Amino acid sequence: MKTLLMLLAALGVAHASAQHPGASHGHRPTGSSYAGEESREIKALSAEEQRGWREGSGAGLARAAELNGHPGPMHVLEHAEALRLSASQKKETEALMARHKEEVRRLGAELVEAERELDQLFRTRRATAASIRNLTDRIGSLQARIRASHLITHLQQTAMLQPEQVAAYDRLRGYTR
Repeated sequence: MKTLLMLLAALGVAHASAQHPGASHGHRPTGSSYAGEESREIKALSAEEQRGWREGSGAGLARAAELNGHPGPMHVLEHAEALRLSASQKKETEALMARHKEEVRRLGAELVEAERELDQLFRTRRATAASIRNLTDRIGSLQARIRASHLITHLQQTAMLQPEQVAAYDRLRGYTR
């Protein structure tokens, strides 16, 4: 029994050493999953995330609509022929897409700037509880408005389509009901 306990203890140390070099020698693991991000222009957002917000990418923000039978204009336009969109449906969808993109790009640019302000407060050591609350409330509001825009756009798009077009869209996108 004593031998078994010693073997299990040794295996535990070996496992810890493999996962955290130096752990078996009394050293704590160092490093952070954030390592390398300290050189970012805005610490909380990668360049790709900044670009996504500024370009108005969906990034799954309308998933609740998309996966519950409410098509989005970008994919409706991609499948315009298969959906047999009328000329007026196509024109209305293009206009909806243009309005939506204009709105979310403007809001996305505001969000990136708010994140830049938050980063600047910490960089310059001027962050206070009040300034943090103010900026994070603003950032949260912008995120909510962007998501709402994506979801509402799906709702508006659905209203432009016939039920059979919505069903065809779901099939084309690989959603089965």
